[in-house]
Amino acid sequence: MSFLYVMFGRVMALVLLCFRSSDFKELEIVVLRHELAVLRRQVSRPSLVPADRAFLAAASRLLPKARWRAFFVTPETLLAWHRRLVAERWTYPGRRPGRPKVSREVRELALRLARENPRWGYQRIAGELHGLGVRVSPTSVRRILAAAGLGPAGARDGLSWREFIRSQAQSMIACDFLTVDTISLRRIYVLFFIELSSRRAHLAGMTENPDGAWTAQQARNFVFSLPERDTPLEFLVRDNDGKFTSAFDTVFNTEGIRVIHTPVRAPKANAVAERFVGTVRRECLDWILIANRRHLQRVLREFVGHYNGHRPHRALGLAPPEPRPPARTHATPRAPAIRRRDRLDGLIHEYTIAA
Repeated sequence: MSFLYVMFGRVMALVLLCFRSSDFKELEIVVLRHELAVLRRQVSRPSLVPADRAFLAAASRLLPKARWRAFFVTPETLLAWHRRLVAERWTYPGRRPGRPKVSREVRELALRLARENPRWGYQRIAGELHGLGVRVSPTSVRRILAAAGLGPAGARDGLSWREFIRSQAQSMIACDFLTVDTISLRRIYVLFFIELSSRRAHLAGMTENPDGAWTAQQARNFVFSLPERDTPLEFLVRDNDGKFTSAFDTVFNTEGIRVIHTPVRAPKANAVAERFVGTVRRECLDWILIANRRHLQRVLREFVGHYNGHRPHRALGLAPPEPRPPARTHATPRAPAIRRRDRLDGLIHEYTIAA
């Protein structure tokens, strides 16, 4: 618009010149040239706006080169301005060469799919993203994974032990031994089983001499006492203790339960059972002197009853393994309405709301 305004002003000046006499025009041109010479002495480099450059470049195409000395810029500058105008006229708005950058959200989503599915290749991940409405090529997926240090499907880490436990927890059970030293310094071995999904503990038996035959017999008794389950047991996790013989594994294999041996010196592989042992010691056995096996049996049965029926578990959302009826009221109960039940001669307290 500024260029059109300048051109309109110059056209009107030319029209006015047409109606003047030639002598008057010559005198006016001489005066204008003198004023231009005065201004050139005062300003070394004038500041021009794009409209001024456009007008001077267009006027230079109408005047012969011999008359270009009337301009206050050099002929090279006029030609450069003209070339710039032509370039802008035929230059179309383009985009940067190459593929567009992958957004941060798409990059994080591709890395998530790669980590959660280590067996998926680049094509599979790109296809899954395509199903989610994200357009990305397998080459871009490969570049994203390489930048994050993740290789192809065969080089990525497989299913971790924790992921395997979580996915199969409903059909898994673990077992281990708990040792207790009596007042007379006799060591008693307690065999227990614990369900990984519900955290429900089962006492199998206790003895001072846990040989292979005794362990296998306790396994048979436990299998026969298992109640009906919605999800049948498929895996038994145990360590490499020598008391677990092949006869012990055979008892579970005949029931269709696969025995999984944890790595050597890896207690975290059987973390649920190890955590149960720590809970029994911290909350019960560290505060009681055990006289004999009969005394230990009574104490552990009482504690396991508390552990399964009342004690809250963080892994279960602060609920016990055996669900109990919820409280009838949602308001805070009054103190007289709360009843306390003592277990193990007051070592453990359980609180309920009076009916």
